[in-house]
Amino acid sequence: MRYLITFACYGVRLHGDESGSVDRLQNQAGSPVLEARPGRVASERRLMDQSPYSLDEDRRAGVLAAILEVCSHREWILLAAHVRTSHVHAVVEADVEPEKIMADFKVYASRRLNRTGFEDPARKRWARHGSTRWLWKDEDVRSAVRYVVEEQGEPMAVYEAGII
Repeated sequence: MRYLITFACYGVRLHGDESGSVDRLQNQAGSPVLEARPGRVASERRLMDQSPYSLDEDRRAGVLAAILEVCSHREWILLAAHVRTSHVHAVVEADVEPEKIMADFKVYASRRLNRTGFEDPARKRWARHGSTRWLWKDEDVRSAVRYVVEEQGEPMAVYEAGII
């Protein structure tokens, strides 16, 4: 199966902010995006016990290397990835559920960042979950790869397999 996986850095996108989000209690395909609610954003920010996390150039390169490593280790096929300052997108072909892939990406990336000594290993780096979209058709995969590689603005840490 092929998936588009997206996850954000800790504290970067809060429920109720202007960029939109889906309430985790109603997170079903086609769920409406929450309206901007500054009060909810302020409430969520007060609940945070660490500052928001962002990825600079060195951290982005490390996260991309970790994604490539886990895909090689698990024998998953990475079709595309783009590690941004605030979030990560990946298009992956694998024979496991997308939640497992996302969890492994976060674990491997955190482990690599810990080894580099950028910050304390107790640092929260990732939002609790993310988005996992199943890509049923070849055209869905091509569109997802194009979105990940070409439609994110200025390229940062990008990988494209070029086999679609």
